[in-house]
Amino acid sequence: MSSAPPAPAAPPPLHGPRLALVAVALAMGTFMMVLDSTIANVSLPTIAGNLGVSSDNSTWIITAFAVSNGISVPLTGWLMRRFGVVRTFCASLVLFTIASLLCGIAWSLPSLIVFRVLQGAVSGPMMPGSQALLISVFPPEKRATALGIWSMTTLVAPIMGPILGGYISDNYHWSWIFLINVPIGVLVVSICWLNLARRETPTFKAPIDTVGLGLLILWVGSLQVMLDLGKNADWFNDTTIVVLAITAAISFVAWLIWELTDANPTVDLSLFANRNFAIGTLAFCLGYAVFFANVLLLPLWLQTQLGYTATWAGLVAAPSGVVAVMITPFAARFAGRIDARILATVAFVGFAVSYWMRSGYTTTASFWDFTLPLLVQGVSMGTFFLSMVTISLDRIPPERIPSATGISNFARIVAGAFAASIITTAWDHRAAHHQAHLAAAVGDGMPYRLTVEGLGRLGLDATQAAAAVTRQMVGQAYLLASTDLFRLSAWLSAVLIVVVWFTRRPAANNGPVAAD
Repeated sequence: MSSAPPAPAAPPPLHGPRLALVAVALAMGTFMMVLDSTIANVSLPTIAGNLGVSSDNSTWIITAFAVSNGISVPLTGWLMRRFGVVRTFCASLVLFTIASLLCGIAWSLPSLIVFRVLQGAVSGPMMPGSQALLISVFPPEKRATALGIWSMTTLVAPIMGPILGGYISDNYHWSWIFLINVPIGVLVVSICWLNLARRETPTFKAPIDTVGLGLLILWVGSLQVMLDLGKNADWFNDTTIVVLAITAAISFVAWLIWELTDANPTVDLSLFANRNFAIGTLAFCLGYAVFFANVLLLPLWLQTQLGYTATWAGLVAAPSGVVAVMITPFAARFAGRIDARILATVAFVGFAVSYWMRSGYTTTASFWDFTLPLLVQGVSMGTFFLSMVTISLDRIPPERIPSATGISNFARIVAGAFAASIITTAWDHRAAHHQAHLAAAVGDGMPYRLTVEGLGRLGLDATQAAAAVTRQMVGQAYLLASTDLFRLSAWLSAVLIVVVWFTRRPAANNGPVAAD
């Protein structure tokens, strides 16, 4: 495997107002990209209606972004070695802004899908790039603060996406969910280029691993499409899904073998020889998958079963984001003094408690009943990303940080895609299971007949009364399905506490080193 030439001395960290300005700009770059991965979800019915297509076809708006983004993220390391971290990040921002403009002026579903593919493809380096640059511009003793800023934006953006998307769809034209990126993107690019252009990292002409790249595109594309289409296609009862699964599995194994044996791999898998990176990335991905599944499940239940609007369902989760923003600076301040494994334990304990509290929800729960467990979750959000990134990037050499952040973010994106598909399928399956048991318990016995007679006295005929009873059973079935999954999430979070302690204690003040 070829290696980069020895790096020159890193430029000194930034200080004062200039550091604050650059940190905010880099954080906003991350925020825009993560926001766009979720902001369109609640707007799909509006977009479908405006463009005159079915809701099923409109899901390609999400799939297009997820597939292209999933392919481009692991290429970040190679791009940054070849062109430099600053150039790659700024170019990605410029292209992302242009793609957002094109999405906003799309005139049909095919044009919007093409522009979303472009948007996802060019946004791949944004998260790893902002992470590497934040680490490099902060002094070594304040790198935990840099990671705190990065984790804050990464966690808050998925929560803000549905809220902002729902509000825009309810009050303005759907195109503004994309057009809002344009002025912010121009401002962020200007700030980053003016302040970071002279801090460019060394580059070298690494050969393009065309075989590895082709296999990567094949297995990631097949996997993402399979996950996005699987539920509606009844999973492995559909031939297309089976073909996609086989293609993804075979091409993944071939890609793995190729990348481990090629002299110049597109993705540097040798990083997994570092125990903290391997175990930390595993715990990071699994913890994020459980978190992301619950971020999706609660608003889905609120909207489909309890009558919440998209905006109000999003507002239920908003307090957790506020708590996370308040907690993160304190977590960052103590991160250099406290073992990151302890912070990770706090995060997973908080997640477990939050999920367990949700397992006590009822269909009569109030807005504040839903909010309280999410306030507990906010505490975990404030320490989760910070601690897991600190563990994962421990003792990673400076020149390998871009590759490490790219792989870590890629693995997290794939885990999130799995979680999104699995949680909705599991929810429906558990609801069907509970509905069958409830129907068997109710039957046509005396309680059922008394209920129908009571509804009849209120003016409902037998058919209407039976439908009312069925609706109640369906509502209770989905409640029980939700509490089952919340309880499972709590146990999974508890197990991850043990996994974290298989890592070594991160080096004091070592943390992730600058990507210079």
